[in-house]
Amino acid sequence: ELLDGAIPGAFALEQNYPNPFNPSTTIRFSVASASEVSLKVSDVLGREMATLVNETMTPGTYSVKWDAGSYPSGVYFYTIRAGGSQETRRMILTK
Repeated sequence: ELLDGAIPGAFALEQNYPNPFNPSTTIRFSVASASEVSLKVSDVLGREMATLVNETMTPGTYSVKWDAGSYPSGVYFYTIRAGGSQETRRMILTK
């Protein structure tokens, strides 16, 4: 979901909210230029658990929700790749 059409000054990935979460969380990120964007969730072993975004996006700030109701409690990582940049953050699912 596009939150703000203003062009951000830089690519950014924010900490998910809430964290820890149960069963869903929101991840916000900013894209500074039109690019292919990929946002994926993986477990501590590096196994891909979910693809939340995989598309060309225009500049702006976005929000995506992950419903982890069918996943076990634990630590997960979310990684964004956009325009040659990559960033990863950690989140905790508690049930």
